[in-house]
Amino acid sequence: MAYLFVLIVGLAAGALSGIIGTGSSIMLLPVLVYQYGPKQAIPIMAVAALMSNIAKAVAWWREIDWRAFLAYSIPGVPAAALGARTLLVLPSHWVNIALGAFFLVMIPTRRWLHARRLHIRLWQLAVAGAVIGYITGIVLSTGPLSVPAFTAYGLLKGAFLSTEAASSLTLMVSKVVTFRQLGALPPAALWQGLIIGASVMAGSFAGKAVVLRLSVRSFEFLLDALLLCSGLSLLWAALT
Repeated sequence: MAYLFVLIVGLAAGALSGIIGTGSSIMLLPVLVYQYGPKQAIPIMAVAALMSNIAKAVAWWREIDWRAFLAYSIPGVPAAALGARTLLVLPSHWVNIALGAFFLVMIPTRRWLHARRLHIRLWQLAVAGAVIGYITGIVLSTGPLSVPAFTAYGLLKGAFLSTEAASSLTLMVSKVVTFRQLGALPPAALWQGLIIGASVMAGSFAGKAVVLRLSVRSFEFLLDALLLCSGLSLLWAALT
């Protein structure tokens, strides 16, 4: 029953991610941490997130901005690998605290970035890719950071969803390879990630049907609610 619940949450998380461009990891990670512990949950979620980004990239393939993709991914891939190595030497207790605190801090940070209405150039997007890539290696879900980075570059709707997904995909490949090389992704965890990822992929394709109907206000509310609930649940897990 617990595994079935994880799959149902994965389906819902994939649908949400397909609509707002992020959210699957934020929604699923607390469930996986509770079920498997943080050190095992993050590699499993990395595999699932990789599959989710494949689904979004395929769904909007023709709208990918390849210049933005390369600028973000080239520095982001080695940075994500370095972040994954950093994660594996941290105590599990501190991983939970770092994840929970990061999600909560992202609520005011994301709103501040949105209020400033920043416009960035291609080289600034590359810098963002390196910084966010390293953070992705440690905390996994950095959608609240990558979303404003790509929108500040000028990407919207399908172009934003596809380019962000394709770029995040390269970072997740880097993480999964690093976990595999360091022995943090045994066959059982890989299999679990693939099964959960399949449910997230199904949800991502379903999300495309409603992506153009979601208002900006609804997007803001959903993302903040996800960050708040996930952050508090992870801190609760660390302190109990």
